[in-house]
Amino acid sequence: MSATVATTVDALTVSAYTVPTDEPESDGTLEWDSTTIVVVEAQGGDQVGLGYTYCDAAAGALIESKLLQVARGSDVAAVPETWEAMSRALRNVGRPGLGFMALSAVDTALWDLHARCRGVSLAATLGAVHETVPVYGSGGFTSYSLERIAGQLGGWVAEGIPRVKLKVGRKPDEDPARLDAARGAIGEDTQLFVDANGAYDRAQAIEWANRYADGWGASWFEEPVSSEDLDGLRMVRDARGAGLEIAAGEYGDTPTYFERMLRGGSVDCLQVDVTRCGGYTGLLQVAALAEAAHVDLSGHCAPQVSAHGLAAVRRLRHLEWFHDHVRIEAMLFDGVLEPHAGALRPDRSRPGNGLELKRREAERWAA
Repeated sequence: MSATVATTVDALTVSAYTVPTDEPESDGTLEWDSTTIVVVEAQGGDQVGLGYTYCDAAAGALIESKLLQVARGSDVAAVPETWEAMSRALRNVGRPGLGFMALSAVDTALWDLHARCRGVSLAATLGAVHETVPVYGSGGFTSYSLERIAGQLGGWVAEGIPRVKLKVGRKPDEDPARLDAARGAIGEDTQLFVDANGAYDRAQAIEWANRYADGWGASWFEEPVSSEDLDGLRMVRDARGAGLEIAAGEYGDTPTYFERMLRGGSVDCLQVDVTRCGGYTGLLQVAALAEAAHVDLSGHCAPQVSAHGLAAVRRLRHLEWFHDHVRIEAMLFDGVLEPHAGALRPDRSRPGNGLELKRREAERWAA
């Protein structure tokens, strides 16, 4: 019996899973011991598209109450039009934050369904301009022992990833030893990134920017101050150490947020999270803003759902190979990509994103 080629979205199914971390984790401003992923499956005919966001399970309830009715019956091939309708449906709920994370999960599922109905990869459907997406290893949590830091970061380098990131700023007096351990494990030729998650005030951030660059050869300082402090980011950027780039944007949602960050000259490299910025439709809008501003774009986390979209970003820098999400996505999905020579290569031989939910395994983590 031949497969049915869908023209409309028949149904949306939402599920949420909370997975414990492999050990307690913390960064400059937060501690956690589990991560929740909200998964959306969009069905059209015999095809099912899969998307998700890392968010509280409340995003799932919001999808069911506000977005499901908009997406159901929509044209499979008209995802941007559906995106606009869903965005309007969130107006009185609030688009920024939770609203756009819910929208992101649905949008990524709808694009995946569209690609599967066409029988082509998601990267090709989105208009890929890159064969591969460079990654950087990300973990190095402030809760880790020096041995765990060295083993994790050094392990990524041994696997061929030439850039790694360390969390800093929770206890600044302990960071020099942590940075020594990191640099000792990765060698002098590997790029070392640091991420404070907004832990510093402006003066502290400027002081540490110079110390990171001069003492450990750090080339990337992420969220030295709060990402809401656009003037502060620009001040740190103006006073940074030699060779040190300032990055932020991972919490951005609506296009206006990114436009303000770019217009203010707040960053050297703009970060974007496809599970927060409105999915692939939002990602392509942000990519256009970055290209017009002559600023590179770096993908934040969620590597399996990010790789196909970032392949379509012209000014692509790299994608965060984040320990928590790498682990969760391998646990919950079949068809995950693995880095080779420091990059992910979206599989263009498989329709959509190539992911399938491991239902039986996932059920034990149902939120």
